[in-house]
Amino acid sequence: MSSPKHIIVGMSGGVDSSVAALLLKEQGHRVTGVFMKNWEEEEMDPSYCPASKDMADAQAVCDQLGIELHRINFSAEYWERVFTHFLQEYQRGRTPNPDILCNKEIKFKAFLDYAKQQGADYIATGHYARIVQQEGKFQLLKGVDTSKDQSYFLYLLNQAQLAHSLLPLGALTKQTVRHIAHQVKFKNHAKKDSTGICFIGERKFKKFLSDYLPAQPGDIITSEGKVIGRHEGLIFYTIGQRQGLKIGGQKNVPEAPWYVAAKNLTKNTLIVVQGHDHPLLYTQTLLTNQVHWVNARPQIFPLKIYAKTRYRQADQACMIHCIDEGLYRIDFAEPQRAITPGQSVVFYADNACLGGGIII
Repeated sequence: MSSPKHIIVGMSGGVDSSVAALLLKEQGHRVTGVFMKNWEEEEMDPSYCPASKDMADAQAVCDQLGIELHRINFSAEYWERVFTHFLQEYQRGRTPNPDILCNKEIKFKAFLDYAKQQGADYIATGHYARIVQQEGKFQLLKGVDTSKDQSYFLYLLNQAQLAHSLLPLGALTKQTVRHIAHQVKFKNHAKKDSTGICFIGERKFKKFLSDYLPAQPGDIITSEGKVIGRHEGLIFYTIGQRQGLKIGGQKNVPEAPWYVAAKNLTKNTLIVVQGHDHPLLYTQTLLTNQVHWVNARPQIFPLKIYAKTRYRQADQACMIHCIDEGLYRIDFAEPQRAITPGQSVVFYADNACLGGGIII
């Protein structure tokens, strides 16, 4: 950007978006902050989703930087575009990732639409990823800090969204970002990173979900079909889960941790196996649909790439086959543990995020 631009930064109250705003202002741009309210939390315990505290932190940073902060309510859009899908997926026995859809529909769509209405040239966020333009196309690259790279959560972004978005932290490490915040005396420089889905709160997940979906208890069975316990409702469990099964101390069964291997929605049973590395927890192939390509769709298949089925996973070598329009098969070089329907498989070539799809 050769000349100053008007950039609206999504301010969460955290250190990342705060430093993103600082860097853009230091570059001479006209910077405005926006605090997005995506959930009506009045009836929630504020200790689980302290939106008011986050808003105050964002305001303190904006005051220090001498920039305006606007509060925008996207709760209706979030409910319609993200939360209803979230509930539908759980009803189907799947485990969705609402953060990915939130980026596509709220942070880089509803927010971007708002910014354009305000005459802004770009929006910016504190994500650890990079956007570069090559041969007229925008590429989504991993963040330089591989331990914080968030390209996995951004794979649904399209060319128009990437063209009007900035990710100022993509070339920085988290340690550097905190150091910058400390140097300029941001009050939130040591603030803990947020985890989990804000509108749920990690400790209230079961109660929250049961407020919206009816839970139907059923049998917990072994892979051989033996009933060894009762589950509280399939919606509360995910593939690979160990905690909360309450089936320890089985008679005539060796002591070893139990893990969720599968769900049978038709019979309302939860299938469990013993041992972290039980063979039924591993598979070398998956099917994916709702595939999105960040750039152009590859013309030649099968295609040798890398992929990962969860955020913290290292890239895994694989071959992607086009089975039908919109349906692909991923064959991994090595068996993968706890592949979970509803989650995303994201494709990579070196540092470039190619796109991804939903695991069937």
